[in-house]
Amino acid sequence: MNVENTNVQMKKGILEYCVLHIISRGEIYTSDLIAELTSARMVVVEGTLYPLLTRLKNAGWLEYKWVESAYGPPRKYYTLTTSGNDMLALLDQTWQEIKQAVSQIVGDKSPTDHGAQGPGMTTNATASDLPTDALSDSSSDQTPALPPDLLIASQQDPETDQLSDQPDQPSTPPQLS
Repeated sequence: MNVENTNVQMKKGILEYCVLHIISRGEIYTSDLIAELTSARMVVVEGTLYPLLTRLKNAGWLEYKWVESAYGPPRKYYTLTTSGNDMLALLDQTWQEIKQAVSQIVGDKSPTDHGAQGPGMTTNATASDLPTDALSDSSSDQTPALPPDLLIASQQDPETDQLSDQPDQPSTPPQLS
């Protein structure tokens, strides 16, 4: 799978939320919207944004007005409707749930930090096992430590990419005497 394609697909998945959030701050012209998305490294081309804006307008979440421009043709400025604000509130809630889930899965560890278990080892814990403050959005750079009784070390088989709770088995069967 192409990493660039995955990166683009992840960004497309949250583009609608980002666009609604930007527009919620006040009326905005399309090129200003593109500039903000670009500066946030959510690079978007007009061919992606205009159909999205049309879809959001047709859903009743956006409205626009034409404003005369001293620099050329009239400009279309977008604002959120009441329904758009309601949708944004729902998406805010969904975003918080996604952030918590992803944080729980990937944590704040660097790609080379394999923790105490070593390479190929993972720790299995459910959200109910975690302290309440471990699930909140925190500005701390540290991953909360779990009590040892909540940690279940699993060995990942590099050939099958499957997890096993069994200790490493010898690759050759033992010889019978």
